[in-house]
Formats: sequence, C-alpha cells, structure tokens
Amino acid sequence: MLIASVLILATLAGYSLLCMASPFGTCRKCHGAGAKLTVNRAGKIKRVKPCRRCKGHGKRLRLGRRLHNHSRMIHRTGTR
Repeated sequence: MLIASVLILATLAGYSLLCMASPFGTCRKCHGAGAKLTVNRAGKIKRVKPCRRCKGHGKRLRLGRRLHNHSRMIHRTGTR
C-alpha cells in the first residue's frame, strides 16, 4: 500500500514538473501538423483547413498546466 502511494505521488510530481517545463504538447487531433492533411491526385500532401482544436498552431495547453492556471486565477481573485 505504501509503495503504491509513493509511486502515484512520484508520477504526479513528474507530470507537474513536465507541465511546468513544457506547458504545450502536440495536438492530438492533427498530430502537430496544425491542419487536416490530404493527398491530392499527384501524390503530394496538401493542407486542407486549419485544425479546430489547436486553431492551426499544432500545439495545445496540457491539462495539468490548464488546471494550474485556473487555480492561480481562483487564488488571485480570492485574495483581492
């Protein structure tokens, strides 16, 4: 039981450090391309339209960083 708790805490600490060091991850929908890709008749890859999830950037804010920013906003508004 103790080992499982330590392992979970170590995983959460590692993920929080990852979110602090690299807050943006690649978009899961477009895989970092920033757009929907298709192949035309000549066999070349063509960008059709920008990705709706990442708005064409190819990067999205990680869930842990989003939670961190939200908690900071709640703390900031509560202490004014």
